[in-house]
Amino acid sequence: MAAGRSVLRGGANLALGSAVSRLTGFARSATVVAALGTGLFADGYNVANTVPNILYILLVGGALNSVLVPQLVRAARRDADGGAGYTDRLLTAVGCVLLVLTVVGVLAAPAIVTAYADYDGAQRELTIALARMCLPQILFYGVFALVGEVLNARGRFGPMAWTPILNNIVVIAVFGSFLLVAHDVRDAAGITPAQTRLLGLGTTLGIVVQAAALVPYLRAAGVRWRPRFDWRGHGLGTPLRMAGWAVAMVGVSQLGYWLVTRLAVEVSDKAVESGLGHGVGYTAYANAQLLWIVPHGVVTVSIVTMLMPRISRAAADGHPAQVRELISRGLRLNALVIVPVSFLFLALGPQVTAVVFQHGVTTEADTRAMGLMLTAFAPGLIAYSAQYLIQRGLYAVQDARTPFWANAAMTAAGALFSLVAYWTLPAEWAVTGMAAGYSLAQLIGLVWLALVLRRRLRGLDTIRVARTHLGLAIVSAGAAGGSWLFARWCAHALGSGPPGAALALAGAAVLFAGLVVPVAYPRARRLRLPEGPAVPDPDPEATPRVIDPDAPTGRHRRM
Repeated sequence: MAAGRSVLRGGANLALGSAVSRLTGFARSATVVAALGTGLFADGYNVANTVPNILYILLVGGALNSVLVPQLVRAARRDADGGAGYTDRLLTAVGCVLLVLTVVGVLAAPAIVTAYADYDGAQRELTIALARMCLPQILFYGVFALVGEVLNARGRFGPMAWTPILNNIVVIAVFGSFLLVAHDVRDAAGITPAQTRLLGLGTTLGIVVQAAALVPYLRAAGVRWRPRFDWRGHGLGTPLRMAGWAVAMVGVSQLGYWLVTRLAVEVSDKAVESGLGHGVGYTAYANAQLLWIVPHGVVTVSIVTMLMPRISRAAADGHPAQVRELISRGLRLNALVIVPVSFLFLALGPQVTAVVFQHGVTTEADTRAMGLMLTAFAPGLIAYSAQYLIQRGLYAVQDARTPFWANAAMTAAGALFSLVAYWTLPAEWAVTGMAAGYSLAQLIGLVWLALVLRRRLRGLDTIRVARTHLGLAIVSAGAAGGSWLFARWCAHALGSGPPGAALALAGAAVLFAGLVVPVAYPRARRLRLPEGPAVPDPDPEATPRVIDPDAPTGRHRRM
């Protein structure tokens, strides 16, 4: 019973930390937009600050997030030292890779910026300078992810959720200072070297603080890391092979992101040339996507973080029924929040962005453009979050190839949709069309992954999962329709600025609570994350079966 209470406390701590982190992230994003706006000046900063994150995820991050926890859990159950030596070697190897990548990235900053944005003149020089200051974030992103996943594998979920708050506080202070000292700067030609250093080094300082705050928790978790370079012959081959597939998957995904970035930057240039008075390019797209991903980061990531060690243990012990039940429970629990929020974004995208971003130099037209992009993103949230959980189930059974091929198909579809939107829609609507194409592509990836995992586990509890999603969708659609009508009345009475938008969101919250909570709450009580050991197989006497990703399935297995 005490263990069960500990699990519940850990889950509550994780979810609360994620929620507070995302709320401070809202404040951070609002401060950045208030200081820089949504035009070309802001695009330059966002490209420079996003590049290190893209490179880290492309080259290392995808492998860490997807492969590390299952392999650490297996090592802890397999090795006589509880996986301590394996952890030391893995931390050392990945740390060396991160250091080399960081140095190469800083040296190659001009070429990297050119690959993502075809700027010239002062805009190019500013973006390169900011990129050089931001690219060291690769090392600290890696340290944060590496230490955090080691803690997660040991059941210490809270620190990784809470420490990003420190990063947000630092960046809020940096951009608040910029607003004070450079409130009249509107383009790259007007910014001074000192102000550039404030933006670039201040942003990187936030990541440094975030990573450094996590390190002391290693010792509290009983990890006494020491560098070990004897990598050969100690079981690192399997995670490296899986990491190769994960890196390839992220590489394909980032090709799609690169294409959208280039197209969105060109749309921004076209909008300026045509005299459009508000931002409809990359910064608007990035901020809409940032809001869209918040529920996933708070809810889905928290659920997966809690479930992943259990799923990994069940897969390592050869119990597919346990893996199936845990994934089914995670999908249904996740739907209780993600489905209603996706309908809320669909109905009230412009109101959400007005409340968060319409401050400082950001106009009502800017936030409306972002809001329509958020509306276009909304339908893909359910598929994106379900994909995330199903992917982790495949990694737990050591299948890294299926996520790669599903992601390749999804990225190709998203790229095609983005090109069609760019070629056929006017500048004001082109990036919104790209967001809609991204949402549609998520459904393709979800169907592919679900079909394969269903074969791997001999079922995926499809009926119960679909019933939960459909019931919530019907109720949420009614709440969304009422919220949209109420928002129109608020705009007529108070205008479409932050006051009217805030009242519309408050009314929507009441309406969703009244309609959705009576449906969701009873299911949430039944679907609490399991306490103690994972659920048993239907046949307790059955011999555990190793889940082999290369094993024949369906008709071939019966033969």
